[in-house]
Amino acid sequence: MVDRTLEGKVVLIAGGAKNLGGLLARDLAENGAAAVAIHYNSDATRQTAEETRESVKALGADAELFQGDLTRADNVTVLFDAVSSRFGKVDIAINTVGMVLKKPMLEISEAEYDTMFDINSKSAFFFLKEAGRVLEDHGKIVTLVTSLLGAFTSYYSTYAGGKAPVEHFTRAAAQEFGERGISVTAVGPGPMDTPFFYGQEGEDAVAFHKSAAALSAFSKTGLTDIEDVVPLIRHLVTDGWWMTGQTLLANGGYTTK
Repeated sequence: MVDRTLEGKVVLIAGGAKNLGGLLARDLAENGAAAVAIHYNSDATRQTAEETRESVKALGADAELFQGDLTRADNVTVLFDAVSSRFGKVDIAINTVGMVLKKPMLEISEAEYDTMFDINSKSAFFFLKEAGRVLEDHGKIVTLVTSLLGAFTSYYSTYAGGKAPVEHFTRAAAQEFGERGISVTAVGPGPMDTPFFYGQEGEDAVAFHKSAAALSAFSKTGLTDIEDVVPLIRHLVTDGWWMTGQTLLANGGYTTK
């Protein structure tokens, strides 16, 4: 019988140093993962990544840091090979990498467009590809998209647009990797209560987003709390393996599908 627990599992988290990725790293270690590979992009995040690594180790799991710019396909290959070499395998791959740009279409440059699609779309495609190549049979893959794909709000054309293809990449990967028992899902949080959100929003927009979800009144801030997203992802990479090819919105009713 296939073991669907976290016991003995090696987890790779892209963007695993902080915010949702960092909390996932600690949560999965606390719930039995044997090892967590913590990817981060820039030197500016290294100290936070080191702190997350030490927290994971204190919870009883092995942990290692891996740096790389995942907008380059060869760097994604290097990442998966390095993690596999260090820990002997990869069982679970979670991609939390993303970048927000809130800006009118008429003001977006070609360079900004390319950056947004490289980070939000291209990196996700090659993460899924390399996960399919390297993961153990019966592995689990989760990638983050956005609930904004169901919202009719202004100025997120390149952010939501860059995330939109990932929903199809998820379906395609689920179909192609299913014969090996690998499940592939996408999770779309609402605006999250992290610095990732606040750096893009003015005071009026923050107030709107905090009141937009059906369950806003029952959230600590009105926004999506990463502490409420983590258990869903933990379920998807354990007992929730039967869900595959799906995009699940974790947003308190901010948008629906």
